[in-house]
Parts: sequence; structure tokens; C-alpha cells
Amino acid sequence: MKLKKGDKVVVISGKDKGKEGDVSEVLPRKNKVMIAGVNISKRHLAARGNANTGGIIDKDMPFDASNVMFVHKGKPTRLGYVVKEDGTKVRVAKSTGEEV
Repeated sequence: MKLKKGDKVVVISGKDKGKEGDVSEVLPRKNKVMIAGVNISKRHLAARGNANTGGIIDKDMPFDASNVMFVHKGKPTRLGYVVKEDGTKVRVAKSTGEEV
């Protein structure tokens, strides 16, 4: 998975198509990412003790990584890898060839 926590992405399909946000969590084994403030779902929370009163809360749900694209210089682009001469592996934007 080429996306990392903190990357700016745009949703390219689904009910939240066109929304942008930062990746808050990456789940590589499930090929999913969580984006802060996007794909919000209502969840019913039961009261547990005195501290938690329960109720209906808004919760961010994960997206499949194929439904988001990395944003580079304000435009969505694919990511790739390039190995430099010194042996370090860096991410590059496919549209411009620049390092991310």
C-alpha cells in the first residue's frame, strides 16, 4: 500500500465522492484507509458505568484504498516508487515524476 498516515487524498467513488481529507489511519492487511471527517456513520453506544452515558455517536469508517487517490499540487494522481542511486526508495507522483 502506497498511502501513509497524514497524506492528503480525495475520494473518487462512493457516497462521499469528491471530498478531500487527510489519512488518519492505514489498515494495510485489509487494504483500507480511514479519512478524518469522511465516511461518517452513526453508531449506537450502550451506557457502560458512570463515565459513559451512551447514545448515538458519529464514527469515521474505513474506505477501501482503491476508492481514494493521493493529491499532489491540488490534483489527484497515482503514486509509484523509484530507487535512487544511493539505494533509498522514495514515493513519486506518476503525473509529474516529482518526489512526494
